[in-house]
Amino acid sequence: MTEILLLFLLAVGLGWPLGLYLARVMRGGPAPLDAVFLPVERALYRVLDADPSRGMSWRGYAKAFALSNLAVGVVVWVQFMTQAGLPLNPDGIPNLRWDTALHTMVSFLTNTNQQHYSGQAQLSYLSQMVGIVGLQVVTPMMGLAVAVATLRGLFASRAEPQSSGIKNDADRDLGNYWADVTRATLRFMLPLCLLWSALLTWQGVPATLEGGPTIAPIDASADLKEQKIPLGPVSPMVAAKQLGSNGGGWYGPNSAVALENPTPLSNLIEMLGIVLIPVAITFMVGPLVGRRRLTAMLFGTMLLMSAASTGLSMWSEAHSATASDAAVMEGKEVRLGVSSSALWSAMTTQVNNGSVNAMHDSMAPLTGGVAMVNMLVNAIWGGVGCGLQQFIVYLLLSVFLAGLMTGRTPELFGRKIEAPEVRLLALLILLQPLVVLGFTAVTLAFPSITGNSNPSFHGISQVFYEYTSAFANNGSGFEGLGDATYWWNLSCALVLALGRFPALIVPLAIAGLLARKRVAPEGRGTLHVETPTFALTLVAVVVILTILQFTPALVLGPIADHLTLVR
Repeated sequence: MTEILLLFLLAVGLGWPLGLYLARVMRGGPAPLDAVFLPVERALYRVLDADPSRGMSWRGYAKAFALSNLAVGVVVWVQFMTQAGLPLNPDGIPNLRWDTALHTMVSFLTNTNQQHYSGQAQLSYLSQMVGIVGLQVVTPMMGLAVAVATLRGLFASRAEPQSSGIKNDADRDLGNYWADVTRATLRFMLPLCLLWSALLTWQGVPATLEGGPTIAPIDASADLKEQKIPLGPVSPMVAAKQLGSNGGGWYGPNSAVALENPTPLSNLIEMLGIVLIPVAITFMVGPLVGRRRLTAMLFGTMLLMSAASTGLSMWSEAHSATASDAAVMEGKEVRLGVSSSALWSAMTTQVNNGSVNAMHDSMAPLTGGVAMVNMLVNAIWGGVGCGLQQFIVYLLLSVFLAGLMTGRTPELFGRKIEAPEVRLLALLILLQPLVVLGFTAVTLAFPSITGNSNPSFHGISQVFYEYTSAFANNGSGFEGLGDATYWWNLSCALVLALGRFPALIVPLAIAGLLARKRVAPEGRGTLHVETPTFALTLVAVVVILTILQFTPALVLGPIADHLTLVR
């Protein structure tokens, strides 16, 4: 309990000032340390041939977002397939197979970091430092930029169309994509990563470019004469993976490895890194859009869902009927303990992080079920940017349903929500079950491609968890699944893309459509969303739209698994 309270107190205490600073950065204009950052920003704008003062419509913003992802993705994919001949490969690691390279690229491009490879054995230092860490730093800021542009469209465009250079007078200026990503990366993400990297190095996480040492095993009777200890610039990657809601570790077992997470303090620092920026973003919203009460509603709703999820995870792992089963300790680090493992599993799935300090496959069935529900909701704290986008989707749907129940035309902050916006929302809501359940059914229907290591209900959970994690851009998994195959690599790459890009671009399009509409003055019939009543309505909508529609899959998976063990 002490660890939980300390984690939340630190997240809120640090997240509040960080959110205020982030709002100032994303508003543009004068900001702290301009003398340091402005010269670097101007140099980058010249390289990108971008004018930071030139506004973009939602279409222009989405196009810039898509093109930047395409360009970066191709470069990283090629790097993974040619790493054997590139520098910084002291261990002589070979190239990745094309499908594994494709899945890895898409996974890190979508800010997911789902790993069908073992990092220390299959990626060179250059691939880890440039391909992996580069995407871990930039892709969260791409998502944040799209979320900020969406907020501008929902509340107030940055400028009138005549002054922004947008040709279509019906469109509104939602900001400049290149300026948003550049400012967020240089002024916010990189300084935080530098601080976290220094803290983790202080705690003993490796940070070296030398090859790992070769030592003799302690157990002389083992059929192994020598063992190579993989090292590398681990702490910078761990800092980026935690802060950017990434999750892909340097080592295959992630933060369960003592080299990646050596001490109780490093464990707390890494857990704080998971939730810090998502909490800061909730505090950013109010100052950015000029509605302080919206921050209270946003933070309160997320905190309520987080407390419920965390409590269920802790109870399931430590006090449920299956908690005393000796098999539950499999896959856990004894030095970290049950409570810390359960807390991490809750935090990493409430955020689109996916890093682990214990194997989720070995946890109590209901703990795994809570993790699945967290990812299905995908907006408890959510990832950097994309979590806020998903919350906006739930917000718009709640406003629409509340309007129907009260017999009024639904409107949000004075702008009516009409048929085009509702069709786009319906597309997002239907996409999740179609993709996740569809691929789960196909994979389970053909045992030759399933590759699960467990029979019966837990085997269903393994497959369902993998696709849920991919669509939620989380990246954690029920390991034991034989996922380094053509089917798993290619199917998950598709699910990863479908879970990332529509979830960011569709709310941006809705915001662009709403920004065109005139703002109606508030009256007696205006729906006020910044109230506890509406917050509870929103939570009810989240439960209905995400948890209830997946209840059959959850019953066939973790719930049936739990009942089998306790009967």
